Amino acid sequence: MSRQSTVVRETKETKIEIKLELDSPGEVTIRTPVPFFNHMLKTMGFYMGISLMIDAEDKLNYDDHHIVEDVGITLGQAIKEALGSREGIKRFANAIVPMDEALVLSAVDVSGRGIAFTSLKLKREQIGGLSMENVSHFFWSLSVNSGITLHVKKLRGLNEHHIVEAAFKAVGLSLGEAIKVSGKDIRSTKGLL
Repeated sequence: MSRQSTVVRETKETKIEIKLELDSPGEVTIRTPVPFFNHMLKTMGFYMGISLMIDAEDKLNYDDHHIVEDVGITLGQAIKEALGSREGIKRFANAIVPMDEALVLSAVDVSGRGIAFTSLKLKREQIGGLSMENVSHFFWSLSVNSGITLHVKKLRGLNEHHIVEAAFKAVGLSLGEAIKVSGKDIRSTKGLL
């Protein structure tokens, strides 16, 4: 069973192409017009332990909202497609990641019911072109479109670069663990995810 996908999403505002392979850790190549977002996506893909290519073009360049949202949507769709029936996956996982003074928790349920709860309490307006309000919006777009329930919570931290980076690392680690195949059955008492 090959768990891979290629998804292209093009609107009047953006064009996003994503290729991923869930079962072979490999190269993570990210190109968006938002430098700090590139860093965070590369970090998340690396800690998920997957092969990932994201090529994102912002056609209008108003701000970072459309590119962040559409990358989240497209990446969610690509993960959902690659997971297929979700047969044999671990389904649940969590990670707590320290980064210097910051400590962030991520917990996931690859349930087919996508929703995100993010509590990072960020105060800065932006870092490296990435609006801090769009961090939670990215996780929301990713979750809803992948069918994954995601909780991300800051346990402590002062430096917002550290907090956001710890969040992306924690999401990468927990998501990577939850999507691992550990058997043949569907992990649900209902028999269906």
